[in-house]
Amino acid sequence: MPRRSAAAAVPGWVLTVAIIGASFVLLPLIGMVTRVNWAEFVPLVTSESSIDALLLSLRTSLSATVLCVVLGVPMAIVLARTDFWGQKLLRSLVLLPLVLPPVVGGIALLATFGRRGLLGQSFEAMGVTIAFSTTAVVLAQTFVALPFLVLSLEGALRTVGTRYEAIGATLGARPTTVLRRITLPLVLPAVISGAVLSFARALGEFGATLTFAGSLQGVTRTLPLEIYLQRETDPDAAVALSLVLVAVAVIVVAVAHQAGEANGFRLRRSAS
Repeated sequence: MPRRSAAAAVPGWVLTVAIIGASFVLLPLIGMVTRVNWAEFVPLVTSESSIDALLLSLRTSLSATVLCVVLGVPMAIVLARTDFWGQKLLRSLVLLPLVLPPVVGGIALLATFGRRGLLGQSFEAMGVTIAFSTTAVVLAQTFVALPFLVLSLEGALRTVGTRYEAIGATLGARPTTVLRRITLPLVLPAVISGAVLSFARALGEFGATLTFAGSLQGVTRTLPLEIYLQRETDPDAAVALSLVLVAVAVIVVAVAHQAGEANGFRLRRSAS
């Protein structure tokens, strides 16, 4: 009964537009499924180049997610728990990769870590080459995925407030203890949700990777790059690999949604 009464409170035109919007997202996916060559699906997705691309994507995306957590959690805490001059500007710059064309991000990374880049020359002098390597793939994925974790966690920190942290401080707990025993456990679902979203974004990264890391099988050619190359030579393989990527993305989004619901429930309990 509550669901029926809630639906009745929604204007009919809103439901109509919502259905159109859902169809706009679902119909292309259905169209792709109808194009899959099911008779050759397994051979298409288990070719040597496809397996190399999938394993590389999973490995680099996991590495990028770890970097996002290591770098993003402190960034979100600073943005949510401190107040300093230029904070709004810093937040805008941190979230810039969300709206920046990925190829621009790749050029920026190349200008920084390339052989003649801002930091790349120093690395080259030490015998370390970053551009057009697997490390470059991880850095490109981290660059585009980091804002997802920062944005998710900062919002959760602001929602939960500082009441419990203040209580812990008055009881004599050091800042690190408060962070470890109070703050992080309160927003752990948000960290998980943000990490899952970061993983999904890293898995689908294309433009920055191609610009900064290139496309070398087993080294820098991730699954999106493999799909792009197969589109020119073997459309059936491109469609099959696209379906694999969609399936992985659906699982990732479902996990993120579940973690987000758990986070929302915990934050509501904390705020009450």
